[in-house]
Amino acid sequence: MIERGHTRIHGRAIDLARLVAGDMEVTLLSFGSITRDWRIAGRPVVLGYPDPADYGDDPFYMGIIAGRVANRIAGGRFPLGPLETELPLNDGANHLHGGPRGLGKRHWQMEADTAAGAVRLSCVSGHGDGGYPGRAAFEVVVSLSETRLTYDMRAEVDRPTPINLAQHNYYNLTGGEIWDHELQIAAQEYLPIDAGSIPLGHRAPVAGTTLDFREARRIGEVDAAREGIDHCMVLTGEQPAAVLTAPGAPTLRFFTDQPGLQLYTGKYLSGAHQPFTGICLEPEGFPDAVNQPGFPSVMVTPDAPYVQRLSIEVG
Repeated sequence: MIERGHTRIHGRAIDLARLVAGDMEVTLLSFGSITRDWRIAGRPVVLGYPDPADYGDDPFYMGIIAGRVANRIAGGRFPLGPLETELPLNDGANHLHGGPRGLGKRHWQMEADTAAGAVRLSCVSGHGDGGYPGRAAFEVVVSLSETRLTYDMRAEVDRPTPINLAQHNYYNLTGGEIWDHELQIAAQEYLPIDAGSIPLGHRAPVAGTTLDFREARRIGEVDAAREGIDHCMVLTGEQPAAVLTAPGAPTLRFFTDQPGLQLYTGKYLSGAHQPFTGICLEPEGFPDAVNQPGFPSVMVTPDAPYVQRLSIEVG
């Protein structure tokens, strides 16, 4: 199940794991806790790189577990008690996906749980790592059945600190561009953003906007101008939270316990994968929640560990 030392990234050996159940197969890397490949009946449904070494300097966060805090933190700073924490900037004037040394750029320990059809990945981030306060021990368990791919994420901390993880696959069910994909999201509202993609602090109805996916809609119809979408949807709690399908392709149903779903249609992809050839559906806490008192808190304490489950059902 695990191939030790499959390749090297940044001078360190990287392990590779394969999970197989029925006609589904998933390939994982210990670097970044990356989902490198997911195939259904031999058909790839996520983007990846043929050479695992290409993930070392990948600017698109392909397949990673993003954190410590996924998405953006305005100005790379936030208050914590009487002090203000400052983080490195890696997205213009903002901090994105845990910064340049976020969890998606870290080496994780990888262990197999053959009986459960799962792989367990773990990573410890020390106090001050990436600018974040407190020690945080992360664990991601990826399990595969004949009908579901599931990510169970957990973090334990030694003091109050923000944690907000996101699984960052780019989905493509047919190959080529994603305009023929149909998407439905259980969201009545979204978070309006400024020019730097920072939420303005309030919610707005999706009705009458390009973000209205309350009923299944073809992405090419919604975004006919090809402007791209990169917004956080406010989930209602109904399940599945999202449904993605395309002509002649399997249907993916996303189940999550998170309040938000970042929808990104891959406008800025380049190189091995061209623009609009992958769609990200990232369950997570709200962006910049550390600076937005009206948003659900992403603060974690020693008495209340972080937990998240993302389960994707294939139909």
